[in-house]
Amino acid sequence: MKIVIAPDKFRGSLEATDVCKAIDEGVMRAFPAAVTRSVPLADGGEGTASILTEYTGGRFVPVDVHDPLGRIVGSTYGISGDGLTAFIEMSVASGLSLLSRDEYNPMLTSTYGTGQLIRHALDSGVAKIVLGIGGSATTDGGIGMAAALGYEFYDQKGILLDPVGGSLGQIHRISTDKVDSRLQSKKIVVACDVTNELHGRLGAAYVYGPQKGADDAMVVNLDEGLKNLSRVASEKFEKDYSDYPGAGAAGGLGAGALWFLSAELHPGVNIVMEHTGLEGLVQEADLVISGEGKVDDQTLQGKVIKGLAVLCQKHSVPLAVVCGTLSISPEEAREAGITCAVSVLNKPTTLEQAQKEAFENIRDATFSLVRLFFSGRES
Repeated sequence: MKIVIAPDKFRGSLEATDVCKAIDEGVMRAFPAAVTRSVPLADGGEGTASILTEYTGGRFVPVDVHDPLGRIVGSTYGISGDGLTAFIEMSVASGLSLLSRDEYNPMLTSTYGTGQLIRHALDSGVAKIVLGIGGSATTDGGIGMAAALGYEFYDQKGILLDPVGGSLGQIHRISTDKVDSRLQSKKIVVACDVTNELHGRLGAAYVYGPQKGADDAMVVNLDEGLKNLSRVASEKFEKDYSDYPGAGAAGGLGAGALWFLSAELHPGVNIVMEHTGLEGLVQEADLVISGEGKVDDQTLQGKVIKGLAVLCQKHSVPLAVVCGTLSISPEEAREAGITCAVSVLNKPTTLEQAQKEAFENIRDATFSLVRLFFSGRES
C-alpha cells in the first residue's frame, strides 16, 4: 500500500514537517508494510518559502530589512537549488508576529520590508519570484512594498507620503520614474489563500483589519483609503483590480502586487503542490492523509486541504484528514471531496494541553484511522 502524507502545519503546535512525522509514525504502527511518502504543504502563508526552498534543494539568504514599523530586523528568503527562483514570505518582514500586541496598528504599519526582500532577490539574479502573502500586520495596499522598489506616492500638494496604511486616503499621484526596471523582466507569482476583494464589507479592512489592531474608526478610514488607492492606481495603470479575487489578501497586498509588480495570483497550495511534484505521487497512491489545526468553512474555500481534495478527486484517490478542531459536517466534508475527517482530540482538554500533546494525538488518531481503512488487509 502506498500512502502519501501531505499536511499543513498545526498552528501553535507543530510545523508541517513535524505533522508529517507524527502521521508517519501512526501509519507505521497500524500498517508496517505500507510505503509512505511525506510532502509538507502550506497555503502561501507562514512556512511556504521554507518548504519550497528545502524541497528544491535550495539555500536561505539572510538580509536585514524594515519590520512593519520601520525598525531593522533580520530576515531571510530562499533561492531554489538551480538559482532561478526566489521564495519570499512577506510575514518574515511585514508580519504580525514581528509586533507585540500593543503595537498592532494598520494605520502605521507598512510592507516596505517585503519590497526590500524582493529587491534583494532581484540583486541575486533570479528569473522568478514566488511571494507568499499570509500573516501580514499591514493594510497598506502594497504601497510600502512598492516604495521599496522605487514607486513614489504624492498627495494633492505634491508632498511625498510615508507608505503606510494611514496614507492611503491622501494618495493623489503615483510616480513610476524611479521604479526598478528589472521588475519588467521577472515573473512574479503570488501565493494567496483568500479570495477577498480589495475594499467594501468583504474587503481587506473590514474582514482582516480588526485582527491587526484596527478599531471601528480605523476600519472605515482604511477602507476609504483602499478605495482611493484603487481609483488612483486604476487610472495610472489602466487596470482596475479592486474586485479581483485575492485583491484584499494581506491588507490589499494582493491588489498591490497586481498593479506594482504585474504579478499573477494563484492559490498558495497549488503553487506548493506544483513545485513539489505532488500530483505524480497522488496518482500512484492508495490513500492520501492530510491535516491541519482546524477544519472549518475557511478550509473549504481554498486552504491546503481543499486544494488537495481537488487533486485527489481528479485521480479517484481517497483523502483522509486529521485535525485538532473539526467544525464541518459529514455532508460538507463529502461535498468537499474529503473521504474521512477525524479530530485528534478524544477527551476534554485545555488548548495548552492539546498543543503540548499534539504529536502524540496526531500519531494515535492516524493509527486508528489507518487500522480502520485497511481493515482486513495483511500488515
